[in-house]
Amino acid sequence: MSNQSSFSLPKKIAATTSALIAARYLKKRQHDNINKELTKNRKIMIGGLPIAFYAVKSIFRRMTQQKVADSITTLTTDEYSHNLIELLSAIKRASLENIILINIRATQGTVINKPLGSSKQFDGFDNLMFVKPQLGKISKPGNCNVDMEVTLGPKAQKPLVTKIPLLITGMAYGVALSEQAKIALAKGARTIGTATNSGEGPSLAEERKNAGRYILQIARFPWGLRTNQEIESADMLEVQVSQGAQSGTFYLTPEEIKGKARKLMGLSRNQGITSLPAPLGVESVKDWRLLVDNLRKRAQKIPIGVKMMATHKLEEDLEIAIDAGFDVIAIDGAQGGSFISNATMQDDLGIPSLHALVRAVRYLQHRGIRNQISLIVAGGYYTPGSCLKALALGADAIYLGTVPLYALVNKQHKKVLPLEPPTTLVSYSSKYKNKLDIDLGAERVANVLRSMVVEMEQVLRALGKSSIKDLNPDDLVALDSISAEITGVQRVY
Repeated sequence: MSNQSSFSLPKKIAATTSALIAARYLKKRQHDNINKELTKNRKIMIGGLPIAFYAVKSIFRRMTQQKVADSITTLTTDEYSHNLIELLSAIKRASLENIILINIRATQGTVINKPLGSSKQFDGFDNLMFVKPQLGKISKPGNCNVDMEVTLGPKAQKPLVTKIPLLITGMAYGVALSEQAKIALAKGARTIGTATNSGEGPSLAEERKNAGRYILQIARFPWGLRTNQEIESADMLEVQVSQGAQSGTFYLTPEEIKGKARKLMGLSRNQGITSLPAPLGVESVKDWRLLVDNLRKRAQKIPIGVKMMATHKLEEDLEIAIDAGFDVIAIDGAQGGSFISNATMQDDLGIPSLHALVRAVRYLQHRGIRNQISLIVAGGYYTPGSCLKALALGADAIYLGTVPLYALVNKQHKKVLPLEPPTTLVSYSSKYKNKLDIDLGAERVANVLRSMVVEMEQVLRALGKSSIKDLNPDDLVALDSISAEITGVQRVY
């Protein structure tokens, strides 16, 4: 028995092995058959795609044609009072923007603020062109250095000097912009060698720390006269009377001011804040001189400027500003924007920037003090060309707001779009403000200013000039009689 058992064991092993090999073979055959079937089905599906595509295309085309035909029939046969064409007529009559604003007013029942200014088109610089001598005057070579430096407040013992004539305008921390946005703007301005402006909000130490040249606004708020320490850190003071898109007083609710800004403003938890009609202590015309004298004592020999909205009373305002002793005058035209200004104030107050510039220059020339007082213009300057034309017409420098704001969020739009506008990345009251990359924003602000200046330099070389101080109205020609009449430059015909 033992011999039979020992003899049958190899046979059992062989049989088991054969069975396993057979099972594996059958499994492989099944797997191969499945793969072949899948490959065959895949080829059939791929081959059928063109047929399916043309079938679906034909069906879709017939459905689209039918829907379009039905829509055209409806539009051309329905009574006008029931016809959607009425909406097109309404849009052409009232504009899509106004229809949307009407509905927002109906929904909110409160003021509408437009952060980036009016959409109205005012008289501007487009119909002014530079005159380029071709044969009579040779252009400057490409490696010629162009002097873009600006001195603001030449009468002051410590005038403000910037490397370029483009400045970042006042945009208030807490009232409008976030801390991240203010720091990024300051860093960008320092990189390119220009000045940034505090705006009328509470002084932000982090902004000053990151800025190079710094303009501190004397604001129409309880904190507006600033501390001696804040004034000592500034390179220029600017009394904020008004701006192109905002004048008069306004109220900020407790909900609009939270966190760090509330603390710096000195407000309690449930306390709002109202702006003042004028800086503290100013109640009549004679008080402007007293204000300037008081600031002069505190200002450590730096320039003192004033910023105001351009209106048809411009010459009267300039006379008061000059008699008060201001070193720098900033005129903000109707194209200016403001985070805290309502739609009507932005659309229907003030006069356009071009008119304001020309009138201001003529008045200063009439008084014989054009070279003693610096003139900064603002409101609607978006291109290097418009800035260069303003300089040719007599401006010393240009305040920019919209341009650096757009640059600030460059390459960061997708953090909020398409559900929120890019302004939510820079607004103090926005829940998205912490998403702003400060260093990237600063880099883009410096880039946009550098790009504008390089283009301006190239135009100056083409005109045969090596300094912005050589620009004058004779370098311009007007394409229409209105622009010629406004500016006094020669007409092209």
